[in-house]
Amino acid sequence: MSFLYKSDPARGAVWARHFAERAPEVPFHIWPDVGDPAQVRYLAVWTMPAGLVETLPNLEVLFCVGAGIDQLDLSKVPDSIPVVRMVEPGLVAGMVEYATLAVLALHRDWPAYAAQQRERKWQALRVARAQERRVGVMGLGVMGQAVLEKLHGFGFPCAGWSRAARRLDGIECHAGEDALPAFLGRTDILVNLLPLTAETRGILSRGLFEALPRGAAVVNVGRGGHVVAGDLIAALDAGHLSAAILDVTDPEPLPPEHPFWIHPRIVVTPHIASETQPETSASVVIDNIRRHQRGAPLVGLVDRQRGY
Repeated sequence: MSFLYKSDPARGAVWARHFAERAPEVPFHIWPDVGDPAQVRYLAVWTMPAGLVETLPNLEVLFCVGAGIDQLDLSKVPDSIPVVRMVEPGLVAGMVEYATLAVLALHRDWPAYAAQQRERKWQALRVARAQERRVGVMGLGVMGQAVLEKLHGFGFPCAGWSRAARRLDGIECHAGEDALPAFLGRTDILVNLLPLTAETRGILSRGLFEALPRGAAVVNVGRGGHVVAGDLIAALDAGHLSAAILDVTDPEPLPPEHPFWIHPRIVVTPHIASETQPETSASVVIDNIRRHQRGAPLVGLVDRQRGY
């Protein structure tokens, strides 16, 4: 029984050290050193080369090193093999930091002040109270809940939207397509944390933007495929949206000629909102292996029908 890691080699070295300390009975290999393919029971990847799963006849669990699994072609993975996405404290903490930074920057007009600086313009803008700025988060998984908890602590009126109903203390929760317009209508700063699925691809589009109050702002930390780029630019140019902060784009890296780079109301960062931390993620995977070996439910198990 062995473990194969195929992702960033530097992080893989950290994983190897943790496995040696906590799970020495599980031989650990870093791609392209596969060892004996017949011995590989566990595989961790970000993306998979074609045919990799077929070369591992006794694979029992496929781990994704990220929180999202949309980059994986699950049609190439037999239904008998569980797919597990990463749920670890480092990922959550990073996302909370970035989302908080983005919301506070929009709330305190940081993009507008950056533009004024370029123009050498000294002009104070009205400072709104947090209680006046309504924040909404799309996606109420572990990350969405953690983001809402932090933002609620600043005094923002917070709401969340998800496909399935949730109940969160102090948070106005909306669920399902029928509830989406009401959620959007009360949201001044929208944070997207949805997984990318066939149903959510292109959700940040003209109809959604028009349902937001005039002057609203958008933060996308989900996936680039959630955004219809032309619709976003049109909403910004028309003044219906005031700003957008985008940590994810489609494609990635964003080509130099893409209009997002030079749009005065768009801030782009290179998919750095939240990164898997090698120390904590290795521990999470080792714990999940232990759960698998004793027949317990796996943390982060993907529902293939939902796509997350």
